[in-house]
This record gives sequence, structure tokens and C-alpha cells, in this order.
Amino acid sequence: MASSSRTPGAPSARPAHPNPVFRRLRGSRSPGEFATAVRRAAREIGEQVSCDARYIGRVESGEIRCPNYAYERVFLHMFPGRTLTDLGFAAREDVRGRGRRPAPADTPHDAPRPPGTAGTPGAPGPPEPLSTPRPHSDIDEESDVLRRAFMIGGPVTAAAALGHGPDSVPAQRRRRVGDAEVAAVEEAVRRIRLLDDRHGGDGLYQQAAQPLRAAYALLDSGTAARASTAHRLHAGAGELAISVGWLAHDSGRFGEARSHYAEALATARVAGDPGLEAHAFCNSSFLARDAGRHREAVRTAQAGQQAAREVRSPRLLALLALREAGGWAGLGDRSSCEQSLARAHGHFARGPAGTDPEWMSFFAEPELEALQAQCWSALGEWARAARHARRAASLQDHRFTRNLALYRAELACDLARAGAPDEAAAAGDEVLALLGHVRSSRIHAMLADTAAALRPHRAASGVGGFLERYEGAAHRA
Repeated sequence: MASSSRTPGAPSARPAHPNPVFRRLRGSRSPGEFATAVRRAAREIGEQVSCDARYIGRVESGEIRCPNYAYERVFLHMFPGRTLTDLGFAAREDVRGRGRRPAPADTPHDAPRPPGTAGTPGAPGPPEPLSTPRPHSDIDEESDVLRRAFMIGGPVTAAAALGHGPDSVPAQRRRRVGDAEVAAVEEAVRRIRLLDDRHGGDGLYQQAAQPLRAAYALLDSGTAARASTAHRLHAGAGELAISVGWLAHDSGRFGEARSHYAEALATARVAGDPGLEAHAFCNSSFLARDAGRHREAVRTAQAGQQAAREVRSPRLLALLALREAGGWAGLGDRSSCEQSLARAHGHFARGPAGTDPEWMSFFAEPELEALQAQCWSALGEWARAARHARRAASLQDHRFTRNLALYRAELACDLARAGAPDEAAAAGDEVLALLGHVRSSRIHAMLADTAAALRPHRAASGVGGFLERYEGAAHRA
């Protein structure tokens, strides 16, 4: 999350106390030079911040008493081994949600409104957003979303989940978190997964970010009556971060996906939740492979397998072994890839178990075949990859439109490179027929690769027609 902006001269909720520690860390660099270093550090960890000299000045003057999560990750990356308090900031729990409530005149009439669910297939319109106070610090930027955000596809707003509007009761009475709030977070996760299965990530990501911010605001400012409720809230917020990260991944926003997965991993570590940790590593490995960081894909998959041993789910271990295999394939290490695939088959053959995580409902034989196809494709064995991709497409339940399109796109790409242009064109046409229901940058990229491989074979049976239809669809998009 980027930092919020503040109107010059707006009064603070309390006197600002300068941050001399942070000023000393800046050293001889100017605020602008230090801001450049902050942005560079953010890129190193896949984070995005809009840091400038003015932001550095706000930190040093004490106006920002504690940074938001994005800046926190960047600062801790820049100064390893230190905590926020070591950097001169106030503890997060001392700052969270204590901003003033401005008069209505403080809020500009042209202030941006939170995105709604308009355009989300099957989702009703969002509730009217509640009036939002002007944030006085980065902390408030995230807290305020709690009063505005809604859960995807449902009638529950974050404020309604708390049981009150923002001005109805004192803040300290709105901080109790119970089963209703946790259930709303869990339902948001399920809704996002369902919509993603049907339609892909491109049209969902911006809307899904709203309930994620609301969930983390609950996590940071709420107090659970029972330990079990607190654990469910951590797990729900972490799973929501992974789901939103996946939407970013599927729509080609790799930097944002990496940030969401890191948030989920941090949540898992804080909560001591090995299942959530394994899930975060699993998705991080997949993302690293797609981003071309194949060694990282191997390492994160191995870390996920270590965490997954506590979950005792053979299917989870199978999926993580497949993620590792994908990393080895990207490195061109056929032997290590085959060893990982053999482990994956061994775990998969043990069948489903009561310990399998809920999110793994997608992982059945079609996905097993598709992930093997991706490994052999990376190793340049196109015909072998096509055999696995064909089996994946033939086994896939047609209700899961996005995966069906994905498997057929993989098949088309592999066939084009295996020297079967007519079959590749036929498979590509099947993908084009599904594009009215699916919006996924990954699938579009695979189709583009297929079209590029087929252009030299335009005279082959069916290829010219496919290329015309593909180019027409690409132009309309």
C-alpha cells in the first residue's frame, strides 16, 4: 500500500515528536536521495511504494509515527536485524486507529470513492460507502478501509460486520471481533476462489483488494474474545491475502502478487500456522517460476514441504513437490525434476485425506497432469508435454472454465512447438471459444505464444482461420 497524502497545514490528532533515529540513518544523503534508495529497496523485494522527499520529511518530523505495512517491509529490508522501534517509530499497537475524526468540511467533494463490484460476474452491487475521515498517517490509511470496504459478492460491509456504523459508538467498543466478523472474512475467500475458478483473475483483482484491507484492519485493531477466534481470523486474513495475490499473479501483476504472498507468510509465522505457511510458500514458488526466478521456485517449494509435514496432507506434499519440479525444469535440471515428479506421484497415490486444506479442492488428476505438462514443456519435450496437457483438458470438469481454458491453451502451445500445427490450431480455437467467460492474462499470453509459433504454418489446415480469429479477438481486447 502506498502512503497516504495529507493536506498541508491540517491539524494533527496529537503533537508530533521528531524521529532523530531515522534522521541519523539517512546520514549525509538528502531527503530526495534517501527516497530514491527507499524505492530501489522496495523493487528488490517486489514491493511498490511512492516514496519522495516529502514522505521522508514527514517521517523525520514525527508526523508519520508508524509506517504502513509496505513501508515497514522496505525499511526492515534496508536495515536488517532492526525492528520498527529501533528505527524510531512508535509501536504499531500504540498508533493503530487513533486518528481524529474531522468535520465533514475536511473531506473534499472529489475524493476518490472505493472501487465497487460493478462488472463482477454474479455479484450484486456494493453497499453505499460510508463517509471516510481524512487519514492523518499511514496507519489511518489502512484503518479507514475497515469502514468502507465490502466483502466480494455479499451484503456484508466491514462496518456492518462490526455491528455498527462508524459514528454510532465509541471506537473502543467497535474493536471486539467475533464469529460473525471471522465468518465474513472466510466467506470472502470462498467467493473469490469461486469467481476465479469461473472467470480468471483479470476482472477481480481491484475489487478483491478491498476486503483484504478490511480483513487486516480487523486483525490489527480488533480483539478476539477466544483464542480460537483469533486463530481463525489470522488464518482467514492470510488465506485472503493469498487469494488476492493469486488474482494479481493470474492478471500479470507479479510485483503485487509477491507482496500479498509475503503478507500471508508473515501472518502465518505470527500465528504459528504451518498450513497457511505451506500455502504461502506454494504460491510463492509458482510465482517465482512464472517470473523466471527458478532457483527461488525450488527453494520456496522445499520450504513449503518442510512446513507441510506438520499438516500431514499427502495431496499438499504432492502439489509442493510438483512446484519444486517446475523450478528444476526451469533450471534445465532434468534429473532433479524427475525425482521431484516421482515424489509427487508417490504422495498423490496415497489419495485424499481429511487433513487436506480446503483451498486444495482444485488439485485433482487434471491439475497433476497439467503441472507435469508444464515441466516437460520447460525442458523442451513438447510432444510429451502435449500428451499430459491433452489428458488434463480431457479430465477437467467443464464447470471450472478458467482451468479448462488454461489446459487447452497449454495443449495448443505444446502442439504448435511439437510440429502439429493443425491440432494446435484446433485446440487454440477451443480456447478462443471460452474467452468470453474467462479473463486471464496468463491464458492470453499462452495464446499469443501459440499464434507466434503457428504463423510460419499459416497454410496448414485450420491454421489460417485460427490466426484470423485470434487476431480479431486480440484487437477487440
